[in-house]
Amino acid sequence: MILNNPTTIQSSEITDESIQLLNKKYKSLSATNRIKELYKDFDIQDVMLTSSFAATSAFLLKIFSDVNKKQPVFFIDTGYHFEETLKYKAELEQLYGLHVKSISAIKEEHEFTTKDETWKKNPDFCCSINKVRPLETIKKHYKVWVSGLMEWQSDHRSTLDIFEMRGEILKFYPLLDITKEERDAYIEKHQLPFHPLVAQGYNSIGCSHCTVPGEDRSGRWNNNPKTECGLHL
Repeated sequence: MILNNPTTIQSSEITDESIQLLNKKYKSLSATNRIKELYKDFDIQDVMLTSSFAATSAFLLKIFSDVNKKQPVFFIDTGYHFEETLKYKAELEQLYGLHVKSISAIKEEHEFTTKDETWKKNPDFCCSINKVRPLETIKKHYKVWVSGLMEWQSDHRSTLDIFEMRGEILKFYPLLDITKEERDAYIEKHQLPFHPLVAQGYNSIGCSHCTVPGEDRSGRWNNNPKTECGLHL
């Protein structure tokens, strides 16, 4: 396996040793250079990028649009997003020329969660139906899953590496070690648009049923020990 030239990585080459080499190689790079390097080590058709179009999603999406506008962006439409989230998504699509593909749950399963109000009784099950399962249907077609997680956002996220194997797919977190201050400085420098609800005290934004204003991720699944929807566990 060669990590120092544009030879792409094959599935059979993703071993514990190769992941360690990737982490060592990418650790000293800026977020932008990490994404540039990604397309030297992997083919674009092997890269799956997801975005929730939440609070500061413009940060990662702006970098990707600068590096490779051909990269598709997957958006999980749970059917329960704030109207502001859908408007923010449309704004960023137009602003950065994004190629967004929406995926969603099986119609009957989503309708069940609506009638049952599953988010009140079993939020994990609701997330599984409306977020985790839809993504599972497409994950098998990719080698690398890119996400904008940052380690300061939660205790779980602070334990991650830039690259790590999660089941059958390699996770890549190019923003992982970016501090909140560095993120905010980039947003200010490039005048990136915030999600409209940030001005109302929402700093982590998911489905409307399960999100209230709060610092970092404290407003998610309020009064519930749940801190992740299950996508990144």
